[in-house]
Amino acid sequence: MTATGLPAELNNADMLEIDGLHAFDFTSDDKGLRITCMDGRAEKRWSFSLTQVQAANFDDALKSWTLTGDSGEHRLVCMNAFTGNNNDEEDEHDDA
Repeated sequence: MTATGLPAELNNADMLEIDGLHAFDFTSDDKGLRITCMDGRAEKRWSFSLTQVQAANFDDALKSWTLTGDSGEHRLVCMNAFTGNNNDEEDEHDDA
């Protein structure tokens, strides 16, 4: 995982965990990384430059990235979501 670096991991991620908060709303591009999530009723936002994203370090023990931005150090976990799909069951009935 660490050989590819954080930018590649972000391209494959469906969800992030930043500082213990889950974020589905994030954008990673050539300008950097922008994350928005809700903490109770409060909206939280983080923004990291591409240079900051590229400089992130992976912690093998914690299985997370240490990302330092203008607001300090943050712990980031990239996650892949999986979805349930009922299409296979419907397709079987359509073929019968």
